[in-house]
Amino acid sequence: MANNTTTAPQLIEDQVKGVLVEPLEAASVVLQAGPTMFNSSEPLRIKTLEDGFNPGIVGENELIPDDGEATFGEIKLMPTERKSIKAIIRTSNELIRQSTVGVSQTLQARLVKDVATKLDNELLSGTGASDGITGLLNQPGLETAPISFTDTDPYLDALAAMAAKEITPNRFILNGTDFFELRKIKDADGRYIMSGGPAEGTPYKLFEIPVTITNKLARGKGILANMNDIAIVRDIDPQVTILTERYAEYDQVGIRVTTRYDLGLLRTDSVLLLDTEEA
Repeated sequence: MANNTTTAPQLIEDQVKGVLVEPLEAASVVLQAGPTMFNSSEPLRIKTLEDGFNPGIVGENELIPDDGEATFGEIKLMPTERKSIKAIIRTSNELIRQSTVGVSQTLQARLVKDVATKLDNELLSGTGASDGITGLLNQPGLETAPISFTDTDPYLDALAAMAAKEITPNRFILNGTDFFELRKIKDADGRYIMSGGPAEGTPYKLFEIPVTITNKLARGKGILANMNDIAIVRDIDPQVTILTERYAEYDQVGIRVTTRYDLGLLRTDSVLLLDTEEA
């Protein structure tokens, strides 16, 4: 039997928001780090200021210089050829009927987890190949600073490098194993030099900068960024469709999810890559 709009009912916008959009934002390590979000299903062009101008000091009734001209650039996101993240989850009707605990929550959790994992991999490490997302690690024009597993000074040096450009970073994104190696560092009295964390009811921090921990980054890789200058475009029309007939011969129901994202930088100098291989 062919699948069509009659046999494959699609969840309405409010349902999709509750089932996919909001849980995905909470589950994704990149989305929850606070980037600037745009909602669009069409190609999006964002103007950026490349070069400013030099204002003059002008007195009363004096001529105001008019030789200043701002130079604007542009980043283009969510092109029509940008590919989507898609998945189908199948489950048997027996499981749905016989489960003593609602299976919908389990399916939703699995759907969100799998999509969030794929999305984070793309937002962090995507190469842009085959019309995919170009992730943070592969954005053009980024500088790289050395870091260490056994010394926190290189992280302070990275902060100093950004401060020299008058940029205030608000997020470290680090590999989990690397971060906890850093947390083992003690002072001369044998006390851990770093504090914070869930046990103390506060986020992990490094030099008072919040730290996002993820296994989506390889060991020795990290990111220091002002997340406000990272633009992420979210398709305004994600779809979650219940496939009631496609797997009827197996007495199964399918859930199909389709969503699109894209990423770009409003300022390239607001992102500093961290790498132990640079040390």
